[in-house]
Parts: sequence; structure tokens; C-alpha cells
Amino acid sequence: MKFNPAQAIQDLRQFGEFGGVNPSITDSSTYTFLEGETMEETFLGQMEGCFLYSRHWNPSNKYLADALATMENTESAWITASGMAAITCALLQICNSGDHIITSVTTYGGTYAFLKNWLPKYNIEVSFVDITNLEQVKNAMQRNTKVIYTESVTNPLLQVSNIPELAEIAHSSGALLMVDNTFTPMIISPKTLGADIVVYSMTKFINGKNDCVAGAICGSHEFVDQLSNVNDGTAMLLGPVLDPLRSSSILKNLNTLHIRMKQHSKNAQFIAESFQKEGIKINYPGLKNHPQHELHKSLMNREYGFGGILSIDLKNLKSANNFMKKMQDAGVGYLAVSLGYFKTLFSCSGHSTSSEVPVEVQKEMGLSEGLVRFSVGLDSDIEDTFEKIKSCL
Repeated sequence: MKFNPAQAIQDLRQFGEFGGVNPSITDSSTYTFLEGETMEETFLGQMEGCFLYSRHWNPSNKYLADALATMENTESAWITASGMAAITCALLQICNSGDHIITSVTTYGGTYAFLKNWLPKYNIEVSFVDITNLEQVKNAMQRNTKVIYTESVTNPLLQVSNIPELAEIAHSSGALLMVDNTFTPMIISPKTLGADIVVYSMTKFINGKNDCVAGAICGSHEFVDQLSNVNDGTAMLLGPVLDPLRSSSILKNLNTLHIRMKQHSKNAQFIAESFQKEGIKINYPGLKNHPQHELHKSLMNREYGFGGILSIDLKNLKSANNFMKKMQDAGVGYLAVSLGYFKTLFSCSGHSTSSEVPVEVQKEMGLSEGLVRFSVGLDSDIEDTFEKIKSCL
């Protein structure tokens, strides 16, 4: 039976302390105990259901973690204060000095900077590959490779990762597959396809309101226990805890994610097809001419569509900036970074969210300086939105 992430969340039963239909919000940094022995056991992570200090664990974050684990079909999850905290904590938990990582050269700029500039200082080697070229991935494997890291759909070039094949390559050498699923929550369920760890920037589609920054790590009980170990757990010792009020807010928004993803996808599909009819080159996985269209179809939970992200190449920065200004003035949406908002957002990736990637690498991977990335919103009249875009173009 095919896994349904929305139904999994719908079936989850969580109540407040006094029977509230929403889980109670924890407004405490520390927790009291009746006995010293219980405090010690809780500190060591041996008392299920007990809480010591909110950086370690707190009920509000636990509610959200349980819901995310349910959505991702993983045994457990851990909440962080940003998507980058989720990525960095998870990778640093797996890798030590002398280890090796394989990753996609096409990836979010912050992730690229961490992998390229920060990890080598600690003698962790990183190989950047074309993640759609499985032979290139295989050839990059080394005896000390600990993890293959990729995005389900890469940012910003929208390449689709073959998660089952990448999992097989990783597992055949004793490595793990970690997948950033920020672009495609519910659309793709990486764990069911073979991934070991799934990370998110919940700032984006999962929360959907652009009113907070948050992240998540979904994986096995064993891995989450390692992350939260008081002696050597990265998520424990680096301290990226999310405020409980934000956890509570995100948990409520999670229950409408399936509706929002369907609308984001529906609107993006319409704009992509309309661009194509106009003879304008558009990059969107939902179009049949996308290089990994069939792969995406084979991986996806089809009722949620192909996602809300698309891009158009205007070749140069001046044209891109002029186009985006006109769109903002026309009421299409906002010239802003990030994605997953209820209004359409657009930015020039090479000069914003991918600016950490050197210009020569951008050119090698096919990222034009005029590439405009759209995060298509929840517009009720998408035909009118497209007419505005077309007039600006």
C-alpha cells in the first residue's frame, strides 16, 4: 500500500494537557522533579516522557517532531532553529576528521558554502558531482565515504535526484543517503524511497507563512538519540533549539500542508504550461520536456503535483532585475528570497540564494546570471497572474 503523508498526519492524535484539541505550548526553559534520581536519569536520556531543560528537549518541540516523523515515515525526528542547523548538525553527527562526503554541485548556496568552505577546515573531504549522473556518483565513492547528500529537487536548477539509485550506491559501500526535501514535502517521501535521513528547512513550504525560521531532521531512533546525546550529540551541544511558541505554530500549519502543496503545484503547472505555449523556455519538472520528468513521476505521491518552484532564464542580470521589478510593481508578488509563501516570490538565484557558489562554478553547472526562480503562490486566479507576468516579460 502506497504511503500517504497527509493521511499519516490526519491519523495522528495529539491533545493538550487539559484535553485541548491543540497540544499545550510549553512556556518553560526548565522543569521540576520530585526526586533527584529522576533528574539524573532524565539528563542521561533514560526517562521517556520527562523533560529537564528546553535546549535538550521540550514538549512543544516533541509534538512537532512526532508529527514530522509521522509525515516522513521515519522512526523519529529532531527540531532545529533553522534549516542550516538541521543540515550541519546531521552531517557533523555522521562525519569525523578524515571522512568523505559526496554531494550535488547544484545545491542551496548556504549548503554549498558549508560543504566547500567550512568542512575542509576539519579535514572532511567533499566531492561535488552532477547528481543526475549516477556513474559520476559511483566513481566518486571512496572507502571513507560516509554520506551521499542531495536535494530531492535541486536548488535552483530543479534537477531531480534518483533517490532509490542513490540509496543503493550509498548502502552498497556502507554509506548513508541524506536528502533535503525542502522543495517537495509530501510530493516526495525520501525515506520510503530508500533515504536514511531527511532534512528540512521548515521556514519554507512546511510552515508556509514566512514568519519564522526553523528546521528538522528525520531519521531512525538511533540517529536521533545520537544527535541528542548530552556528551557528543551535535544537536545537543551546538544548541540550535527552536522556540516552543514557533513549534506550536508550525504544527498547526502542518495540518494544511497537503492542501497548500496541491495549490502551489496546480498554479506552477499552469504558469509553466502557459509559458511553454508562448514559446518561452521554462524549467519545471511537471513539463514533459524536463530531463527528469519521468523520474519525478516515478518518485512522487502524484496527488500533490510537481511542486511550486519553476525558473525562467533571461540570460543577463539587467533583464532579470528589470523583469522582477516590473512584476512586483504589477502585483504579481514580491522580489524576495525564500519560498513556500502564500504569495509568489521571485529572485535571481545566482545573485542571491546561490551567490555563495563561485561564478565559474555557476557557469559550469549551467546557472545563468539571468535565471529567475519563482516560488509560485496560492493565487486564486492564476490566469490573471500569468497575464500580468506575460505583460512584464
